[in-house]
Amino acid sequence: MKLVLAIIQDADASALMRVLSEHAFEVTKLASTGGFLREGNTTLMIGLEDARLDELKRHVAQTCRTRIRLVAPNVPVGEQSEGLSSQPIEVPVGGAVLFVLGVQEFIKV
Repeated sequence: MKLVLAIIQDADASALMRVLSEHAFEVTKLASTGGFLREGNTTLMIGLEDARLDELKRHVAQTCRTRIRLVAPNVPVGEQSEGLSSQPIEVPVGGAVLFVLGVQEFIKV
């Protein structure tokens, strides 16, 4: 048995939860914040049998896409130099991070 902690961007959360529900995965949703841009994320806790891990990874990969966003650089005014640009820069966001943990025992009461 495995416990997967999937950290995904909020924009992908409802679509992924719908897909996982359609394929009979049991999911617990937790709100979380963090990462490079300090934006809202969603952490999903998913318990599953070892044999279904590849199926789960496939659904996550198909649903949680990486996007490009324009972000203003955060350089304090006193630290700006002539070589630094204040123009927005493109950064990739989205996708998913999965932590796969072994579970010794699962009890549902």
